Order: sequence, then C-alpha cells, then structure tokens
Amino acid sequence: MGTGLLLVVSGPSGAGKGSICKKLIETNPQIKVSVSATTRKAREGEVDGVNYFFIEKGKFETMLEQDEFLEYAKVYDNYYGTPKKYVLENLKKGNDVLLEIDIEGALQIKEKFEEGVFIFILPPSMEELKNRIVGRGTETAEDIDKRYGSAMDEIKQVIKYDYAVINDDLTRAKGDVEAIITAEKCKLMRVYEDIQTRF
Repeated sequence: MGTGLLLVVSGPSGAGKGSICKKLIETNPQIKVSVSATTRKAREGEVDGVNYFFIEKGKFETMLEQDEFLEYAKVYDNYYGTPKKYVLENLKKGNDVLLEIDIEGALQIKEKFEEGVFIFILPPSMEELKNRIVGRGTETAEDIDKRYGSAMDEIKQVIKYDYAVINDDLTRAKGDVEAIITAEKCKLMRVYEDIQTRF
C-alpha cells in the first residue's frame, strides 16, 4: 500500500468547494478530512478533534517554534493552523487527506509539501458566483461587493495550482476531482517502487 495523497482544495467563496468536498468524503471512505487547530474557544456544538483541535495559545506558539504546522495564520487574536502530525500519520497509513483551505494557506503548504495535489475550484462565471453569494441571503450589499472583489483577486492565483475544476455541475465537478485523484495515483513516481517489486 502506497502513501496517501494530500489533496489541497481552494477557491473563492461561493465556488462550491465545500459542497464538492462533502460529496467526495461521502463516497470515498479512504479520504480523511484534515482537522485544523485553533486557539479560539469552542462554539456550542463543536467537538474537539472533529471540528477543530482546540488548544491553548502558549501550546500553539510552542508548536509553531517546533515547526509542527503545515501552515498557519493569525486571524484577529486567534491562531489557526494545520497540524503536520495528523496529516502525515494518515498519509503514511495510505489514507488520502483532504484539506479545504484558503489560498494563502495552500501556498504555504506548497512551499513545504510539494508532493501535495493542489486543486482550485472555480464558479462557472463571475455572474453565477455573485448569484450564489446573493442567494445565501446572509450578506449585506457591502459584504457581497467585498466578497466579489476578493474573488476576482483570488481567481488570479489559479495559475499556482496543479488543477482547476469548474463547478458548473456538482456531480461532474466531484467526478473531475475523483479523476484527478486516480491520475495522481498512477503517476510513475508514486508507483515506481511497486513496479520494481513486481517485475
């Protein structure tokens, strides 16, 4: 059994990356979701080790010093990060690990973990993206304009990814991501050792 894949999925808000990831996990039990660590307090209903690893600020900072994160960010007064240990242990077991993360975090990971598979989810068009954000009914007009503007900037980062999937149909987009996983698993560098032992 080979090492699993680290699947890093990003895209602008409203592109549907969360929906694709959810569908992917439902039908692919070998895909584990990376759990982030945070120093913020757990909200009602959140479970430690499921939603996040909730840790003290001092411990987080010690972990940072010891290079125990694939990526991290400080948002207001709280830290958020992806612990290496959880990811590497699962990859070693042959599980694929899915990390749905913002672009900044994804690019930090790319610097440390080049063998990751970086997938960018795009909306069918900017017009459709705006419709999706408006359709949520949770944003003010100002928030919508802000999200739309930042989505334009984020889409320019697609060039730094390995793959791009246009989410104009959820089932097809999920199929595209599964095709990427299959193709990655057939890459010579991943199967060469196995070939040598067989032939």
